[in-house]
Amino acid sequence: MAAVVRGMLGNDAEADDVGQETFILFYRSLDKFRGESAVATYLTRIAINQSLKALNRRRTWLSRFLAREHDDDEFGVQPAETVTGPLDEKERAVRVREALATLTPEYRAVVVLRVMEEYSTRETADMLGIAEGTVMSRLSRAMKKLEPLLGSLR
Repeated sequence: MAAVVRGMLGNDAEADDVGQETFILFYRSLDKFRGESAVATYLTRIAINQSLKALNRRRTWLSRFLAREHDDDEFGVQPAETVTGPLDEKERAVRVREALATLTPEYRAVVVLRVMEEYSTRETADMLGIAEGTVMSRLSRAMKKLEPLLGSLR
């Protein structure tokens, strides 16, 4: 669950707060848990929903204080082709987080769950409350957006 939240929000205090909120909501909603899915799936769904809310709060806050001149340059991510020399694991992780930050929350959630956490398409669809076809189309579109940023990291 922590990896999902960090994948969505990055590794900062906000992610820690969302992790705590997730467990509080999980505890408070145990009486509503019907057992139709695994507990881990239920917990992950809460984590994704809380992460999406945090991203919306972040976007609202940023839009109030920052003028956005160039959507493509918003996060300062350079295409992967500009990287010279091999990257260590820490640098790779930073590049991946920066690239993920350029995706919309909906696309980011699918990438984190399907690619990073290796949930199945069906599990991802269940966690996000969307159709399996939507998962596959969002994943395809997200990967196309990530390719120029992460292409040389393969």
